[in-house]
Amino acid sequence: MKEKDTYKTIEKPSEEVLFKDKNSKFFGYAFPVSTEDDVKNHLTELKKTHHAARHCCYAYQLGTETFQFRANDDGEPNNSAGMPIYGQIQSFEVTNVLIVVIRYFGGVKLGVGGLINAYKTTAQLALENAVIIEKTINITYLISFDYKNMNKVMRIIKEKNLHVVNQTLELDCKITISTRKNNSNIVLESFDNLFEVTIIAI
Repeated sequence: MKEKDTYKTIEKPSEEVLFKDKNSKFFGYAFPVSTEDDVKNHLTELKKTHHAARHCCYAYQLGTETFQFRANDDGEPNNSAGMPIYGQIQSFEVTNVLIVVIRYFGGVKLGVGGLINAYKTTAQLALENAVIIEKTINITYLISFDYKNMNKVMRIIKEKNLHVVNQTLELDCKITISTRKNNSNIVLESFDNLFEVTIIAI
């Protein structure tokens, strides 16, 4: 059986969503992210936009095979905000995604149950409002060869329909290719069998 070599993420930032409960307003956002720096940049921008808000709670997950995640309650009672948001990331089975919920307190306490429901619902609305796409987990290889072997290498690239990321075609040629994980062994063997051609994963 083939290993799973796809993952779900969101195509672009979602439109802002709004959930209200007992005068409190919860604004929800979903962003595609690939690094912690992406997360920090989105949070910085949102905090500027909503500088009068009481809480900026969020959760994110990064990675395609090993995952790294964080959930932040930003002053709300423990696990009443960040984890319900993270629960929706798991429920929608998406990764490389940041969900932020900004709360404006309306003067009436919601209680922990009310908060969990509000943060969970807002995160759910943000993800429902996003375009979820499926991507392949790709492996990138560097192929090195002499110019005289160019035709042999190019033939395999064409036959296997490989994506060329980068190429330097001089006397010493280098081509960076990308292929989905489940095809990687076939690709590796094809180039390994070529005389005077080296291929390494990068």
